Amino acid sequence: MHVIPSPQEPTLGKPSAVSPQALTWVPDQVGPAFHPSDILELIREPRSPVAVVEDPQSGHRGLGTNGQLGLTPDGWPVLAQLPAMYPEWLGDRGFAEVHRVRYPYVTGAMANGIATVALVKAAAEHGFLGFFGAAGLSLVRVESAIQELLHLTELGLPWGSNLIHSPNDPALEEAIVDMYLRYRVQRVSASAYMSLTPALVRYAVHGLHVDSHHNIQRTNYIFAKISRPEVAARFLEPPPPELLKQLVEGGLIQAEEAQLAQYLPLAEDITVESDSGGHTDNQALGALFPTIARLRDQKAAEHSYPRSIRLGAAGGIGAPSAAASAFGLGAAYILTGSVNQAAVESGLGENGRKLLAMAELADVTMAPAADMFEMGVDVQVLKRGTLFAQRGHLLRSIYRRYPSLEAIDQSERVRIETACFHKDLETAWADTAKYWAQRDPNELARAEREPKHKMALLFRAYLGQASRWAIDDRPDRQIDYQIWCGPAMGAFNHWVKGSYLESVHERTVGQIGLNLLEGATVIHRAHQLRALGVSIPPEAFDYYPRPLAVEN
Repeated sequence: MHVIPSPQEPTLGKPSAVSPQALTWVPDQVGPAFHPSDILELIREPRSPVAVVEDPQSGHRGLGTNGQLGLTPDGWPVLAQLPAMYPEWLGDRGFAEVHRVRYPYVTGAMANGIATVALVKAAAEHGFLGFFGAAGLSLVRVESAIQELLHLTELGLPWGSNLIHSPNDPALEEAIVDMYLRYRVQRVSASAYMSLTPALVRYAVHGLHVDSHHNIQRTNYIFAKISRPEVAARFLEPPPPELLKQLVEGGLIQAEEAQLAQYLPLAEDITVESDSGGHTDNQALGALFPTIARLRDQKAAEHSYPRSIRLGAAGGIGAPSAAASAFGLGAAYILTGSVNQAAVESGLGENGRKLLAMAELADVTMAPAADMFEMGVDVQVLKRGTLFAQRGHLLRSIYRRYPSLEAIDQSERVRIETACFHKDLETAWADTAKYWAQRDPNELARAEREPKHKMALLFRAYLGQASRWAIDDRPDRQIDYQIWCGPAMGAFNHWVKGSYLESVHERTVGQIGLNLLEGATVIHRAHQLRALGVSIPPEAFDYYPRPLAVEN
């Protein structure tokens, strides 16, 4: 029986007679649920339609399921009926249709291959959209990964790869775009862009055409990761005419593509990134998302775009309540990052994943970014179990105070030689120079002319290698691990404590995503019923992880 009668609650007796014209619910066998524990049980089964009924005697509202609706005066008066609810319906169905995914769920492109080929494949197989973490990898590594991922295309499964803004190496950005176009990679996650580049615009407009119904269709889709309105505006506008002209004159795009690009935003999928791991502005999603949504609506009205622009939500999504909140703000999809870095398919080494599994909410901090060191840009990293952030800030402080390596005070010189480089600076620079002689001799030549640049290249070597030490599981460098991480990791660990997902060996991309979505669905159902006046127990807004299977 669903109902446990109490002096304060209605019993299973027949309701008082109601108007013959009123819609009523008649139970098949079990009467309506009024007791909090019974209501909780039904909330946790959102795939079952429910009728919200009222006891005419007490005015209490309860839930009926597996009954019949009708006009019989002997039934329970119906105030509302909620159909079955599925995780697939949480976001914008247009997102699922355009990108051919089952769920409104994206796994982020964690750099240096941490978002591995295996991770992207697992995401695709579970009905998600995964992005490969191409940033920081060589062209050879990226090409090898793309060749493997083409198997998903053959199976009709969608996927994408990262395209990171590279102000210090625009040639690499161009080469990555060349590769993506050559292999027909149809989705890229554009990250860390503060301004538009020719390579980014070339990728976006390549293949624009008019179909038989006279609609402009895209070949390539940009998922623009943004955290500031001024940056979002660049992606919500059509590409700049001067850039289009430059690309046409250079023979990089067709004149027809440039013409059609004037009628579309640069990106139709905008990922609103709040307080995340890696590059972040530490914004609160509840403040940032509505701001970007209003800007999106203004730009769409101003340009009369033929299609909707979808906004996704990222950053801080480590528990079902956060996912439900993002969808409640209007997110077409959610994107997770930090929690996937702890997954078994992640490219992060096992020691790093164990450190992530111990993280609390406050165990994150900001540290200098290797790729934008001279610009003063920070990334959010794990603080617990590593001294990377402190040592990174030490290097930045020295960089700002001294004009060259030779000018560094002897005591500070010894400190960074011992803590950061494990060798004297001359030897450390020789190793760095060898790397740049192969990668880009122009950087090495500039370093010989500019002592400050030489210092920057050396310090960036430590910052850049620190993430690779974590990937390679270097035990001798564990104290220097750079692990990109946001507060979502602490929220996730708190949520899964005591469940099977507490073990690092059970944390698969599929189980993480399915549980987040299932939990968000349950919480959304609880909100629906509370809005209809049903008394909802507090624990209805939580969801305990359990092994889930992909349904057919």
